Amino acid sequence: MSDDLDELLNIARQAAVVAGDAIMPLYESALTVELKADRTPVTVADRRAEEQIRAFLERECPRHGIVGEELGEKAGDGRHRWVLDPIDGTKSFIHHVPLFGTLVALERDGEPVVGVIACHAVGETVSAAVGKGAWLNGRPAWVSTTAHLAGATVSLTSFTRVASAYPAAFGALSARTGMMRGWGDCYGYLLVASGRIDAMLDPEMNLWDLAALYPVITEAGGRITTWEGEDRVGESAVASNGLLHEELMSALHAD
Repeated sequence: MSDDLDELLNIARQAAVVAGDAIMPLYESALTVELKADRTPVTVADRRAEEQIRAFLERECPRHGIVGEELGEKAGDGRHRWVLDPIDGTKSFIHHVPLFGTLVALERDGEPVVGVIACHAVGETVSAAVGKGAWLNGRPAWVSTTAHLAGATVSLTSFTRVASAYPAAFGALSARTGMMRGWGDCYGYLLVASGRIDAMLDPEMNLWDLAALYPVITEAGGRITTWEGEDRVGESAVASNGLLHEELMSALHAD
């Protein structure tokens, strides 16, 4: 297996297609929804998609490790690890709202170097590898050029979660931002990477929610940090076009 990033990016894109092939036939069907221990929903589509992605990656990259939201971790060569979220936005999926997607990332030496956000129901995939740029359905993807929050569109996955956990931040963000919307989960980050909104944020996230976002946002010319402003994969995300990131962070940490 080559370590070439172009080839690995192509494999990641193919893995997302494999997931879509498993998910979309179930999208309009009546699915049984279960609740996991953390009270988040899961369906047969989540599990089937992750099983299919893993089988594909184990054929293509047999020495690589894999960790996914639904099926745990498989050890690999210690250097490469695939990070999978078969359906990011399961709540949208079960309500037949098309703003869900598959996240596929590859870590090298602990850092995400390849990322794919594939929003199957809307027919859009944004992908990136470090140093290779970001691509939306085969065309270059770039963040917006909005320089100030007053003219910006900012999206949140959950208004209630931010408002209840960070009331001062939510108040400041609402007062300073031109427009706020709820295009949530991975689709919001796809919108940032393609320049259609200016920022997207989530105060609580897991590794499989985050890893694919970093190459995509940064290669599109943007910036993604933790809620505390750290340039690393943590437990939260603030993604922007970069130009208004400091102003955005100021609002999030308003007293």
